Amino acid sequence: MIGNALLCSIAILLAYGVWLMDQLRFMARYKGVLFQAYGPTILIFLSVLFLNLFAGVLAVSRRFFLKNTGRKLSHLDKQFQVSRADMPVLPNEEEMT
Repeated sequence: MIGNALLCSIAILLAYGVWLMDQLRFMARYKGVLFQAYGPTILIFLSVLFLNLFAGVLAVSRRFFLKNTGRKLSHLDKQFQVSRADMPVLPNEEEMT
């Protein structure tokens, strides 16, 4: 579940980055100055955005993909609560002869 949320978050963040690069194409000649002046701020913003996106995707996937899991697996819980039934013992080859 966490791996899927991580993969989905990375894909969404990359798609957002590609779209943003297309929209900010006119600022390409100033990228050295912008990264030098605002690099740490951009990095903090991207990390907070990634964490929030990851948490949102994880919450949505847990909500929709784990729906009614308790009800679906209740028969396993009932089997564990019932006393264990002994397995039949197979006769040894020595006893057969």
